[in-house]
Amino acid sequence: MKKFLLFLIVLLVSLGGSGVYIYHHLSQLLMLPITHTAEQLLTIEKGTSSKQFVEKLVQQGLLKESVWGLPYLFKLHPEYTLKAGTFSLEKVENLQQLLLLIHRGKEAQFALTLPEGSTFNQWRKVLAEAPHLQHTLKEKSEAEIYQLLHLPTELVVKDKMEGWLYPDTYYYTANSTDLAILQRAAEKMHKMLQQVWLQRDQTLPLKSAYELLILASIIEKESALASERPKIASVFINRLRKGMKLQTDPTVIYGMGERYQGNITKKDLNTDTPYNTYIINGLPPTPIAMPDKSSLEAVANPAKSDYLYFVADGSGGHKFSRTLAEHNRAVQDYLRWYRNWKKQQGNK
Repeated sequence: MKKFLLFLIVLLVSLGGSGVYIYHHLSQLLMLPITHTAEQLLTIEKGTSSKQFVEKLVQQGLLKESVWGLPYLFKLHPEYTLKAGTFSLEKVENLQQLLLLIHRGKEAQFALTLPEGSTFNQWRKVLAEAPHLQHTLKEKSEAEIYQLLHLPTELVVKDKMEGWLYPDTYYYTANSTDLAILQRAAEKMHKMLQQVWLQRDQTLPLKSAYELLILASIIEKESALASERPKIASVFINRLRKGMKLQTDPTVIYGMGERYQGNITKKDLNTDTPYNTYIINGLPPTPIAMPDKSSLEAVANPAKSDYLYFVADGSGGHKFSRTLAEHNRAVQDYLRWYRNWKKQQGNK
């Protein structure tokens, strides 16, 4: 590099006015406009030379044509080093801005939302459709992925991914792997669960953080309203304390698997599965969905209540009851609302 700069200085001095022109020409190249679409990306492979870089800009239409002397610009400005990565051109207007972007290594960030209340199979579909992601788990079974994430193996029922991964929006760069994202989700859930478990109500009838996770997954499916989750949690905690069956539909649905087509029949409620809480006592063997922080916290510190029942009220929330008679009246109120709602829908 020093030899080149010394050579350039000698050349410019010897060329006089022409040398000044060459130096000016090379410096002006930094202002060359970069033409791109709104969401266009530029990928620089490791070991890309300045000549290959210029050729790529022309091939991708970022520069209209190859410009004389452009590869030498890197020797004149050694501060612009080429770093491997995939870069967004969203705010790039000229070559200098592009070179600064690449030199700083500010790669494009992509967002992947793994929603709460979902099953692992639903998450796998989201992962499979994520752009610029290396899909390394496509041929892996759920049990194999469970092992790759080093999740607990001492459980009676293991290899089920529900509950172990924290739902959130994860940002990644091009060529990140799907496994790396799941590792981040697993680490976040582990930290969140341990924190919530340590801050729990010590009188809870739960033997472990895993039981808290199981119940939180049920709370997640029972209500989309974070504000009423502590009250719903109190219902299930009260039932566990009294030895009552939980009788929660989301567990029945999870146990039905692919047989579930949108409705639960009386036969489904009477079908024995490990997850049918109308038949089994206590909690199901594993979580049934991915709970978020509000559901975990609701179970850890439920509302203080003597409620034993709840049913939808037709407005997005639930009606809570202390006795079966109160609950049956609330159910009839809901059914009347539902029939009226169906009638209104039919008239539209």
